[in-house]
Amino acid sequence: MKPEQKYQSLKDLAERMKITVSEQNLQKTGIRAKSGLCKVKEEYLFIMDKRKTVAEKIEILSECLSQMPHEGIYIVPAIRQLLTVEAHHGKTQSVTGNGKNR
Repeated sequence: MKPEQKYQSLKDLAERMKITVSEQNLQKTGIRAKSGLCKVKEEYLFIMDKRKTVAEKIEILSECLSQMPHEGIYIVPAIRQLLTVEAHHGKTQSVTGNGKNR
């Protein structure tokens, strides 16, 4: 699966999980901001810095989605594997304290 297809599949999965993905130029905010999940008026919104590479977007979004409940949702095997890797990676980071700044 090509990186662009993976990223689109992750965005589609987010939509099925009731998470809207919005790409914004976070540099224009004038404050130090990073990509991430937030809740606005009882709805989840994932704000992605559109200046990131596709590979970075895949990593950031898959890390977020791996932490959300997704049982009972069909996920193509390549994306399910990606979420499993990110879930394990996130647990390792929290134990070692080696979180990445996004």
